[in-house]
Amino acid sequence: MIHSLFVINCSGDIFLEKHWKSVINKSVCDYFFEAQTKASNPEDVPPVIVTPHHYIIHIFRNKLYFVAVLTTEVAPLFVIEFLHRIFDTMVDYFSECSETSLKEHIVVVYEILDEMLDNGFPLAVESNVLKELIKPPNFLRTIADTVTGKASGFGATLPSGQLSTVPWRRTGVKYTNNEAYFDMIEEIDAIIDKAGIAVTAEIQGYIDSQVKLSGMPDLTLTFVNPRILDDVSFHPCVRFSRWESEKIVSFIPPDGQFRLMSYHIGSYNSVNLPIYLKHSIAYREGSGGKFDVTIGPKQNLGKTIENVVLQVQFPKTVLSATLTSNQGKNSFDPVSKLMTWDVGRIDPAKLPNIKGS
Repeated sequence: MIHSLFVINCSGDIFLEKHWKSVINKSVCDYFFEAQTKASNPEDVPPVIVTPHHYIIHIFRNKLYFVAVLTTEVAPLFVIEFLHRIFDTMVDYFSECSETSLKEHIVVVYEILDEMLDNGFPLAVESNVLKELIKPPNFLRTIADTVTGKASGFGATLPSGQLSTVPWRRTGVKYTNNEAYFDMIEEIDAIIDKAGIAVTAEIQGYIDSQVKLSGMPDLTLTFVNPRILDDVSFHPCVRFSRWESEKIVSFIPPDGQFRLMSYHIGSYNSVNLPIYLKHSIAYREGSGGKFDVTIGPKQNLGKTIENVVLQVQFPKTVLSATLTSNQGKNSFDPVSKLMTWDVGRIDPAKLPNIKGS
């Protein structure tokens, strides 16, 4: 599996490296830098790079490259998912995963990587289990460690969950108030014609959970129409056999925050858009163009739509934009050619409109 991990910033500096098996020289990253120079954008670097003796698999998040080096061929998505899990764990521990935060907590970072991977294979990747092993850093603990010269943030005993058949949940959890929250986040990709009618639309959805329940709860989650969900991806706690047979999400949840599942709804299903757009856009080379967009809520949902932001990527030929909106604030970046309109709340009585030249 994974032999080494290199973390590289946008300047091309390798500021963190971790080896689980034999030490691989950082010169192997030259193949990555060569592919990076050929790419126009950081996101365009091929995720898998084959070298004469190694395989290089990487992800790019928050202006950092997480580069894994392997000596044998494995499923690339397996490694990519693990690299994303490393990033998410660092965010959970330090509130952000940046070059500054990783350098500031470098000892804790190496301890986390030691626990997440054992001899190159994933071991403890659940946040609540890791926090029993390695306590998140705080101000008082940092001062105590500096004064005493001892690291007090490491657990002395193995987490109880690691010894059970439910390794993602620690045993003996007790809460005064038992509560569980589920957030459904859906991203809709749609093509809308000039009349405001959706030609095609599809949804990428996520269910994020915050569970604070005592003991060992066993939960079930049902959908009104589960047949429209495809490309479903579950947290390891979900009993997949029951989903296949009954389309019911049955699980013993981890303690705290976690992503229960993600799903996709294809364009062949009827997707109801929460808003509609009516637009009139005309470009004329060498002279001005006209821009007019109106946003309105769909009446059948019955809920107030808030925090609406409209972003328009103009062509490179557009040098400036003079736009006026009847609510919110709008700005135009002449470098990136991106217009951003912070609409806010949509009032059905007075529909938001932006127009100009």
